[in-house]
Amino acid sequence: MKISELLRTKEVTISCELFPPKKGSELAKAHEVVREMARVKPAFMSVTYGASGGISEHTVDLANEVQNVNGVLALAHLTCASSGRDKIQEVLGELQNRKIENILALRGDIPADLDFPLPNQYHHASELIEEIKAFGDFCIGGACYPEGHPEADSVEADIEYLKQKVDAGCEFLTTQMFFDNNILYNFLYRALKKGIEVPVIAGIMPVTNANQIKRITSLSGTALPARFRAIVERFADKPAALKQAGIAYATDQIIDLIANGVNNIHIYTMNKPDVAGAIFQNLSEIYIPGQEPEDGRNQKI
Repeated sequence: MKISELLRTKEVTISCELFPPKKGSELAKAHEVVREMARVKPAFMSVTYGASGGISEHTVDLANEVQNVNGVLALAHLTCASSGRDKIQEVLGELQNRKIENILALRGDIPADLDFPLPNQYHHASELIEEIKAFGDFCIGGACYPEGHPEADSVEADIEYLKQKVDAGCEFLTTQMFFDNNILYNFLYRALKKGIEVPVIAGIMPVTNANQIKRITSLSGTALPARFRAIVERFADKPAALKQAGIAYATDQIIDLIANGVNNIHIYTMNKPDVAGAIFQNLSEIYIPGQEPEDGRNQKI
């Protein structure tokens, strides 16, 4: 099933992100994470693709484990920052052979020691999207940044580039994490005004330990609202309490989003099935796997 169809036909979707192991010796543990995550019945699971091309083989393996072993729809990430066109073609062929037809097309982070782009590389995610579209019958998603991409000249320029990705063949968008829902609502208004009408999946990061917070602020520059900062300050030295509070905060975000018509949610789980399980349990009467919308529509914003 294609994710574009899933988003059209389900009342609410809640999905999860996983990342593959860096070493083949860790695959068995990763497969166990998949099995545990599958028990909460997410609408789909996405599998990230490391900046290093060597990790891509584990992306395909884990996506295969998700879909063909555990019966959950898989979304394979594909990045072009450090992969040449030949490598991209190879991975597309592997995904096609395993009947994995959903891809999240990304430029990816550029390694500090890499001259980018090289002659055999895609310059932008929009070029990768065009290549995937030409290769075969894939459903293609893309990333979007409610607060603007860190490298964009302006928020307006970022929305313009996002429109180019959609015009190139992107059928849905998944947002970078955010902790203030008003930021997403403002972004959705700007996107719609620009003519971007594909479904937008809201990316939610449950922050469950202090190290996550430091990494988020140093890498993404994501705004931390006062309510979130108060939680961190109050429970920073109490790991169990911070984990519980982080799960509660993410749950509250999701409930507010769904109440306001943002019905597609993607949880950045950090490979923690217990965190995903707690959130799904909190939403057990809000997210019912397989439920179809009464009016035949999904996202209202």
